[in-house]
Amino acid sequence: MSEKATFDQLTERATAERLAAHGIIEPTAVQAQAIPVIAAGTSVVFQSETGTGKTLAYLLPLARRAQETEGRGVRLVVLAPTYELAAQIKMQVPLFSDAKAALLIGGAPLKRQIELLKEKPGIVIGGPARLLELYRLKKLRLDGITAVVLDEVDRLLSPELRDETLELLSVLKKDVQLVACSATVTDRTVALLSEANGAHIETLFLPPEDVLRKRITHLAIFAEQRDKIETLRKLLAAEKPAKVLVFTSRADQVANITAKLKYHNVECASLHAKHGKQERKAAIDRFRSGKCPVLVTSDLGARGLDIPNITYIVQMDFPSNSDFFIHRAGRTARAGKTGINVVIGDEYEMRKYAALEKRLGITVWPKALYGGKLVSPAADDCKQDK
Repeated sequence: MSEKATFDQLTERATAERLAAHGIIEPTAVQAQAIPVIAAGTSVVFQSETGTGKTLAYLLPLARRAQETEGRGVRLVVLAPTYELAAQIKMQVPLFSDAKAALLIGGAPLKRQIELLKEKPGIVIGGPARLLELYRLKKLRLDGITAVVLDEVDRLLSPELRDETLELLSVLKKDVQLVACSATVTDRTVALLSEANGAHIETLFLPPEDVLRKRITHLAIFAEQRDKIETLRKLLAAEKPAKVLVFTSRADQVANITAKLKYHNVECASLHAKHGKQERKAAIDRFRSGKCPVLVTSDLGARGLDIPNITYIVQMDFPSNSDFFIHRAGRTARAGKTGINVVIGDEYEMRKYAALEKRLGITVWPKALYGGKLVSPAADDCKQDK
C-alpha cells in the first residue's frame, strides 16, 4: 500500500468512530492487511508479532457478521487457550460492536453458561474443552456457525490441547471460515489446519516490525539461584517501575516470590493456573488499574495478556522454549510503545541467553546492582549489590 489504510476504508464510518472514541485511530499493519482478507470470507492463518493488534484484525470483520444475524444463535466461535486471553477478547467486542458475546470457560459454573446460551449470543469465546462439553450436552448449537477463530493457534494445537481443538473443528460444517493467528506459526500448524479444514488455507505472514530489537531493551543480571528473589527485590527498589510483570516457569515459585516480596513491603499480586478464575481476575484487575504495580505469574501470562503500559518484564528463569521468551518479552512495548525486558539468570542461563541473543539478533546489555542502582558492571567487578 502506497498510503496508510484507515478504519474508514476497512469498516463502516460508525464503527470507525466508535474505535476513535476509544483512542484506536490508525490500523496496524496486520489489521490493514488481514481485515479485507477475512471480510471476504477467506480461511486464513496469519502471523504477526505480539502487541500488533491481531485480535481486532479478526474481530472487526467477523463480529460485524455476527451482529447482522443477531438473535439467530451463535455465528462466531473464538477459541483461546487460557481464561485470561478469552476474557480479554470478550472485552474488545463492545469497543466497536453491539454483538452479544458469551464467555464460556472451564472452571466456571456450567449452569450459568447454559443460561447465557439461552440469551442467543452471536459470539461465543472460550476454551475447546468447555465448548465441546456444552456441544455434547446439546446446549451449544454449532450448525449456524459461519466462522471459527483459533487465537494463539500454536498453543491450541500443542499436545495438551490438540485433541479437543481438532475434535471441535471436526463437528463444524466444512464451509465454515477458519481463521487462526499467533506470534509464532509453524509449517506443522498450517498443515494441521489445512487437514482439519479440508481445504486450502491462505497464509499471511506479516513482515516483522522488529519489536524485540527496536522497541525492547534487553538486560541481563547475573544471580545464583538462591539470590534471585533478593536480586528482584533490589531491582524493583532501584528502578521503581510503574508496572512490572514477573515471569517464572515454575508455578510453585509464584507464591514463593510473591510472599518474599510482600515480606519486604513490595505491593504485588500473583497469577497461576491453580488459582480460581475469580482470584485470577481480581489479580489482573488490580494490576491493570495500577493499584498493584507488580504481578508475578507463571507462563500462563506469557500469551494473550494484553495490559497497557507494562514498562518492565522480568524473567526469573530462562524458558526451555525460545517461543516463551518471545511471548514473555512481548507483554511490554505494545501498541507502538517501548519497554525493558530483564533476565535474572545464573551462569548456565546466561550462556543460553547469549546463544539466543545471536539467534534473534537482539542486543543484551549486562547489568549489576550496586549502591542501590542498576549499573553497567565493571570489567573487574560484577558482584551483586550487598
